[in-house]
Amino acid sequence: MSVSSRATTPALLQVDAILGRLAGRAALQEVCRFLRESFRHYRWVGVYRVEGTELVLDAWDGPAATEHTRIPIERGVCGRAVRENRTVVVDDVRAAPEYLACFLETRAEVVVPIREGDRVVGEIDIDGNEVGAFDRTDGTFLEQVARRLSASVVQAAAKPAS
Repeated sequence: MSVSSRATTPALLQVDAILGRLAGRAALQEVCRFLRESFRHYRWVGVYRVEGTELVLDAWDGPAATEHTRIPIERGVCGRAVRENRTVVVDDVRAAPEYLACFLETRAEVVVPIREGDRVVGEIDIDGNEVGAFDRTDGTFLEQVARRLSASVVQAAAKPAS
């Protein structure tokens, strides 16, 4: 699967529109919903923020909640994306010993850091149900989304969840 170049601009414009009317966790939640609804190979979409030595789930959209609402940065594919400050694509999570299993049907994962300047403040985490569900077009597209989400992640960190 991939994100077609024809879909990129309209999707980014929609993300901009969401961020223009919502802020913080509400914006992150709506972006997760939009991404999952718009790209069918995105079966679960979450946004985590960095809090000390952990990743904390701030927003998600998918068929079920994950048990991984807090992930130590030294663990998992999500932690690796933060530690290495780069997008990580796993074609087959069953072949990735570091993968922290959430759902039995998950077969692929893409994790993209969200940065404020050079500092990673969060990440977008997306699961897919097919081996090789994500390619470089997904990474490139999600990196553009991540640049837009920085302010909302920082704002979510400033306001504890109720």
